[in-house]
Amino acid sequence: MPNLTWSNHSGSGLESMDSQVGSYLAPEKSIDMVQTRRQTTVKAPILKRGLAKRSGRTKKKSLMHGFVDCHCHISAGDFDKDVEEVIENSKKAGLLALLAVAEHAGEFTKIIELSQRAFGLQDLDAALPVIEKYKDRLVGVGEVGLDFTPRFVSGESDKESQKLVLIRQAQVAKELDLPLNVHSRSAGRPTIHLLKEQGVDKALLHAFDGKPSVAMEGVKAGYFFSIPPSIIRSEQKQKLVKQLPLENICLETDSPALGPEKQVRNEPRNICVSAEYISKVKGVSLETVMEVTTQNALRLFPKLKSAIKP
Repeated sequence: MPNLTWSNHSGSGLESMDSQVGSYLAPEKSIDMVQTRRQTTVKAPILKRGLAKRSGRTKKKSLMHGFVDCHCHISAGDFDKDVEEVIENSKKAGLLALLAVAEHAGEFTKIIELSQRAFGLQDLDAALPVIEKYKDRLVGVGEVGLDFTPRFVSGESDKESQKLVLIRQAQVAKELDLPLNVHSRSAGRPTIHLLKEQGVDKALLHAFDGKPSVAMEGVKAGYFFSIPPSIIRSEQKQKLVKQLPLENICLETDSPALGPEKQVRNEPRNICVSAEYISKVKGVSLETVMEVTTQNALRLFPKLKSAIKP
């Protein structure tokens, strides 16, 4: 049964202090959920066929025998009509856990209804007292970051405003000793530089769109990078994976976006697309990719371990 964790990101997550911080409680259903700002986790059933069959051998069930989707939007309106089926399909695809993310406060209720164990906050100033109250249950802070695309930036002042927000978000994460889930569209280098300047040592850079050489600066700082299924049609992502050590790679789908087919709804079950491409590029088995990326996710988000049950 998959375990669902989430964090929220409102648009760019930068104009307001809408840094979602997640917590987890005891699971109530077949889907367990944890929140962080734009990030939720789902625990899928242990693989019985699928992966073991494709790898050419049968592997004994173990707690960590499955994939972790570190970033998806299971509460998005695209899934309103068939979310239960989507989640069931993710289980069949071998999903052990998924970090589901919300883009605005209105999605929190949906995620809570799905998981019965989620808690979300939008405005950071208003959230601080609640964060303090539930700090022992939080698993991360995200989605936070910088977005320097024209949609959000018209001048240098906009960039500086975003940086100030990210600094505050990073401070909260450090105080709570929690990892950051980071958005860095068209802002890879400044995002990594700011994280390093702020002393952030635990961060996931989701769907990183910068140069491999810039990503390697993040690798040196100990950061992780999650790869979506769109890698099969993205030359930038393909070059990125060739450079990144497997020990710094996690998996994500960013569902319903960034799927293997452009403008076709993406789903968490497509996590295998990312894993299979990475296995070919790295010259290792699919099972190795699964095991290493899952361990990476659990190293970055250690509180997920207690949420994942066989």
